Amino acid sequence: MALRTWRVFRRSWRPGHAPALMVIPLGLIVAVCVVDVLAPPHIHLGPLLVAAPAITVAFAGARLTALMGALAVAAQVLIGVLGEGLSSANIQAQIAALVVVSAVCVGICVLRDRRERQLHLVRSVAEAAQSVLLQPLPGRAGPLRIAGLYIPAEEEADLGGDLYAAARTDHDSTRLLIGDVRGNGLASINNTALLLGAFRAAAHRQATLPRLAVHLDAAFRWDSSQWRSPSEQDTGEDFATAILLDIPDHEPVVHLVNCGHPPPLLLRGTHVTALTPEASHLPIGLGGAFGINAYDVQTFPFEVGDLLLLYTDGVMEARDTDHLFYPLAERAPAWTKDDPGELLRALHDDLLAHVQGHLNDDAAAVAIRRLAL
Repeated sequence: MALRTWRVFRRSWRPGHAPALMVIPLGLIVAVCVVDVLAPPHIHLGPLLVAAPAITVAFAGARLTALMGALAVAAQVLIGVLGEGLSSANIQAQIAALVVVSAVCVGICVLRDRRERQLHLVRSVAEAAQSVLLQPLPGRAGPLRIAGLYIPAEEEADLGGDLYAAARTDHDSTRLLIGDVRGNGLASINNTALLLGAFRAAAHRQATLPRLAVHLDAAFRWDSSQWRSPSEQDTGEDFATAILLDIPDHEPVVHLVNCGHPPPLLLRGTHVTALTPEASHLPIGLGGAFGINAYDVQTFPFEVGDLLLLYTDGVMEARDTDHLFYPLAERAPAWTKDDPGELLRALHDDLLAHVQGHLNDDAAAVAIRRLAL
């Protein structure tokens, strides 16, 4: 919430979004008129009126800038009438200069507003595409309550290198994926989209988690290497750490395959247990060539009332000003009684407070609570 509030505040100071600041050029015009009229004849402050439309450009649109330019010209005419007279070459030159400066300022506003409309359209299309790629998790899946959190490292991006997805299977279970593609921000969106698409296409069809892991790895490796020459193969540049989970509706367990990803946290009362598998497999994109036998499924208890917290390394590696990592395992017990959505909101605020509003890496988390059927 703190990061969102900062974004809204910052937008309010962008050009065209702060009409209340019109008091500044208006005050300048009034002050120049009063001082110029009351000052001795050899003191001329009229040239300062050019600052009024020039200042207005910074926070207003073309119409308000034109209005301020017209007021500045009217003020210069008033100064001329009460002073030297409009027949004075000096007054005429100042009026002409004001007209030219005002016209230039209005032209700048028109070009800037047109550019802003184009950027707004591009941003709207990008946001729509990003919302399709990183779809919201279902609030309810069988006996599970689910919520997702994503915080991009790049402020203007809504999608980067972290990802999550969920799918229902035909054998009454829910499958989930949480992953972290190498890199962050816009450069990793292609691989993020690839992994999400492969999971959504196969999660409900693959009979076992190892087969699903092999499918994701094969799709990932094929897309990242199909256009490379033989000498460029197996460079290890493209990969993603991930965890695949299968949570049956009628069994108090969770099955998972960990591909180099931070272990989930199981919250039961005030106790926190890291679901660390006996062996962590190679990340997606590096390990599927060994076949389904390369992946071992680990099974852990997941009973009614338990809460499972999945996260990416952007959460646990977030550092404060003293370069201390975010203590997720220590903070999580305070939120075990919360609804998954409330837990993630608390995590969001606490994490941003820890890093003072700026993350160096994308961060994502998924909270799952098992309820009685």
